[in-house]
Amino acid sequence: METNFFKSIIALQIAGNWTINIAKETAERLIVSVLFFNDAIGDTACRKVPPILLKGTAQELDDGFFQAISEPITETAQLFANMEHFLKQKEQAKIASQMEKDNASKVDKDKSDKQKKYDEAMKKVDELEAEGKFKEAWLKVPQPELYPEQTEIIRNRRMELSKQFAPDLFNEPKPEEPC
Repeated sequence: METNFFKSIIALQIAGNWTINIAKETAERLIVSVLFFNDAIGDTACRKVPPILLKGTAQELDDGFFQAISEPITETAQLFANMEHFLKQKEQAKIASQMEKDNASKVDKDKSDKQKKYDEAMKKVDELEAEGKFKEAWLKVPQPELYPEQTEIIRNRRMELSKQFAPDLFNEPKPEEPC
């Protein structure tokens, strides 16, 4: 007795697992249940795919088994492939979304840290100015290149402080010596 059953399954070129149950319905008739599944699919919906049920005599099943299952099995395999593709795309979207959130959070944190440093520097400038230490205050004013959004404020602040300096910016006026 020669059969081509397994060669016929391989010829379908479908990745997945098969569960085939054969039961006698009557003395001459059989019921064949063919369940095609794929454990690699992460979606539990694939477990809801029902088995294919075939009923017939041994001769009818021998003659038409693969004709009867080839289209439903192919469609089921395509459904599983779509499910897996969908799950992968969903996961990639989730990762990309998380990356975007992380990037946005990082940018916000960087801006917050940068703003905090700017505010601290300007507070120190205010303190020094209140103490009358105009030169030190001028030196503590942040560089405009570091805070491009505050450039105009920084330049104006430096000009205001410069006006408070003695005529000679970096040297103290020498006391006059008696003659």
